Amino acid sequence: MIVRHWSEVYAGKPSDQTSWFQEEPTVSIRLVGGTGGESLIDVGAGTSRLVDAMVSQGWRVSVLDASAEALAQVRARLGDTGVSFVVGDLLAWTPDQTWDVWHDRAVFHFLTSAADRLRYRDLAAAAVNPGGALVLGCFAEDGPEQCSGLPVARYGAQSLAAEFDEAFTLEHAERELHRTPWGAEQAFTWVRLRRRG
Repeated sequence: MIVRHWSEVYAGKPSDQTSWFQEEPTVSIRLVGGTGGESLIDVGAGTSRLVDAMVSQGWRVSVLDASAEALAQVRARLGDTGVSFVVGDLLAWTPDQTWDVWHDRAVFHFLTSAADRLRYRDLAAAAVNPGGALVLGCFAEDGPEQCSGLPVARYGAQSLAAEFDEAFTLEHAERELHRTPWGAEQAFTWVRLRRRG
């Protein structure tokens, strides 16, 4: 069901007309770039331009999304850059390698069941190298209660970091006010967590 939902979203409207669109994902670029890493997996990447920025800085990048349509748009935009594309449901995926950085802007907040959050935490812990980083952006406590017709969980920095405290330590937190293409503001909580090892 989740694959169908996101495939329909990306097939149904231009990516720059989605609420999460960013011409330049400056917070993501800065937080990922500040990790000291060289390899990145961007989960729930959609058509994000984070991959463009990190490839231009010499990073090895993998992107994962439920929507083949979204990733086809990214492929068309990037051309042959050596980026690895994975189409599928994140929670049903098994990583076949590890990365220095796991980036997620607005996937984790869709996981409203404890079982789904546990699966996600296990995946992140398995996929991030010891000493690597988890960069997460989720709706803040005063952010939207729904996105794309789906309910979301909302987090402050401490509650978001606490979800991952078995394997990760909070290194940095900040707040972002994202402006949608039609001018609405959405509050995000960002954390950068360091993988213990």
